[in-house]
Amino acid sequence: MGNPPAVVLLSGGLDSTTVLAIAKHQGFEPHALSFDYGQRHGIELKAAQRVARSMGVSNHIVTTINLRSFGGSALTADIAVPHHESIEELSEAIPITYVPARNTIFLSFALALAETLGSGDIFIGVNALDYSGYPDCRPEYIRAYEAMANLATKAGVEGQHRLHIHTPLIELSKAEIVRLGLSLKVDYALTHSCYDPSPAGEPCGTCDSCLLREKGFREAGVDDPASKHWPT
Repeated sequence: MGNPPAVVLLSGGLDSTTVLAIAKHQGFEPHALSFDYGQRHGIELKAAQRVARSMGVSNHIVTTINLRSFGGSALTADIAVPHHESIEELSEAIPITYVPARNTIFLSFALALAETLGSGDIFIGVNALDYSGYPDCRPEYIRAYEAMANLATKAGVEGQHRLHIHTPLIELSKAEIVRLGLSLKVDYALTHSCYDPSPAGEPCGTCDSCLLREKGFREAGVDDPASKHWPT
């Protein structure tokens, strides 16, 4: 009968790429979903396309929505991305790189795609341990969204299946994520994590995302295979 379909939210970064590998390893047929949402750059979308191709994803949808029309984030407005000299400088406050309601919007699209596929499974790479403090990455948020989704869909109301939002990274450190991905043969050289890369695509090395990525590889005791693209 073939592998069951699952929707995997794929940004092209370290976490979502690892989740795609996990979905495949668990026997799902992944349908990758990425977004051109008006973010600062399109480099991550190119990374998502590379990752999807390398992992043999037959259905990779890139959907365009315009969150830049709302702004409110350094990723969707003319607001400077914060830079830091070390990871110790990261604040526990919700940073300006938080995009208002982004995961809620992305999950809604994923929910619609899952229902059309007859799938009850969505994978998302949210993480509540080594992360930037985004409120829509927490376990309680995911539980609430899952409950809502099962009340708001034809499949849920008619009892065809219950939607399950898979969050396999939510309680892992970045180092644990890196080790898990490497055990699944993830090629992290294909990925991109930086919020504020150069026009050539070189990671800045000092934004929140770059610092968290560097911490993960350092604590995992392995070199970041994408480090050759980093400025010296």
